[in-house]
Order: sequence, then structure tokens, then C-alpha cells
Amino acid sequence: MKNRRAVLMMALAIVFGLAAVALASRWLLRQTPGASNKIVVAAADVSLGQRLTPEMLRQIDWPADSLPRGALTDTSKLVGRVLKTSVLRDEPLSDAKLAPSGTLGGLSALIAEGKRAITVRVNDVVGVAGFALPGNFVDIIVNTQANDSAISKIVLERILVLAVAQEVGRDETRPRVVNAVTLEVTPEQAENLDLARSVGTLSLVLRNQVDPRPGTTDGATKGTLLGTHARQQVAVAAAPASPATATALTPVARPQVQVAATAQRTQFCVGVIAGAQRSQECL
Repeated sequence: MKNRRAVLMMALAIVFGLAAVALASRWLLRQTPGASNKIVVAAADVSLGQRLTPEMLRQIDWPADSLPRGALTDTSKLVGRVLKTSVLRDEPLSDAKLAPSGTLGGLSALIAEGKRAITVRVNDVVGVAGFALPGNFVDIIVNTQANDSAISKIVLERILVLAVAQEVGRDETRPRVVNAVTLEVTPEQAENLDLARSVGTLSLVLRNQVDPRPGTTDGATKGTLLGTHARQQVAVAAAPASPATATALTPVARPQVQVAATAQRTQFCVGVIAGAQRSQECL
């Protein structure tokens, strides 16, 4: 009796197990795998400005319903192209990350259309203690003489740093003290910067990456720095009236004095009769 019950339980377990396997297999068969495409990715970390070689590229399968925008599929068309931004290993490549065809490698591939690259000499103070790194934006201050007085004025704003020294890598976050910084400017800004460099000393001012607001100022002079200009204005306002002003006011008061004098000279007389005598008394 016990053996029959055990056999029955085992048979039921086998039946349920087979049923579960059948249901699972049926469910898996219904799950059709999504189609995939091959796209080109970086086979290793590649810095901006480098020319791509076949060893730097490879193809991988990527779900068709989540392809990156602008993803490329043909490695042969990418060989010889220059990157204008750094890419990491297995990162998809696209036209937005590549310089135009025919561009040579190096710094020229990073310069935007209509822009120029100009280098200025800096030190640990002028270069913001090495925190002006490629990819940052800076303002440029010139200190010079104007009207026999020293003045410091922001002459260029939101200028992109292309390179520090001879390096264009933008993946560093630690400060680097260098002796030269290359900036991306328009032709007009290049002329202004070259003139500012010849008439005074330059300083870089690191600014927020996402702050586009202009810093409109009148510049700083010795008078505004020490407050002497404001004190001079207060002294002029508090100065006593000049003699010419007093003379101009005198005719206004003079008629009042004459009227008073005329009133004092006016006499009032009355006749007084005392018996047979008659007299006149005046006040």
C-alpha cells in the first residue's frame, strides 16, 4: 500500500515536471529575439585629434531598436578620419565625433569653422594656477595705461581653451602649470587679443562652463579701487559757496534793506493846542 502511494506521488511529480517544461519551452519559443545590427565602436581609448587606424576600430552587434543616433556601420570608411573628441573603448562612433574628411590630425582638426587658434604666454598666476584646461572657458583681462592712469578691463569673454602647452587632451581634471595656452577666437578677437598683449599684461579668468551671461563692467582704476573718486565727488558737493555766488545773492536782499530804511524815516505829526499856545509834535 505504501509502495503504491509512493509510486503514485512520483508519477504525479513527473507529470507536473513535464508539464512545466512544456509550458516553459512554449513560452521561450514565443519570445522571438530582436533583430540586431553591427555598428562601429572604438577598439581602445582614442584621444581627440588622432587619425583612426584599422586597429582602433571594430564592429559589434547592437539592438536595432536602440541604435545610437548617427551610428556608423562601415569601418573602411572611417580609416584615416580624425577625431574631434575623445572616445572610450566600445563607445559607438558617429559623424558628430569626426572632423570633416580630408582634415589632417592635430590641433587644426579641433578648430571650429570660422574660428582661429592663438597662443598666449602664461604663468602659474595668469593661467589660473593651472586650472585653465582644454575644454574650459575663460575671460581675458588686460592691465594697461589709459589717460595717465592704470586700468584693468575685461576685453574678451567666454573664450574656449583648445590646448595647454602642446597637449590637447580634455580628460584631465588635475591642474597643470604650463607656460602657454592656446585659445579659440574669431578673427576680430584675435586682433584684439594681439593688441591687448602688446599694450599691457594679460590675465585669464576661469568662468562657469554653462554660464553665458556677459560680465559688463567699466573697468577698474586706482580711483575706483581706493575710493578716491567717490570722495572727490563728496568734497565738491560739500564745498562752501564762492564769492561770486554771494555777490549774485546780494541784490535780492538789498531792496528789503532800503524799504526798512524808508519806513524808519517816515514821521507822524499832530497839532497840540494848550490854551492860547499852539504847537506841533512829531513822532
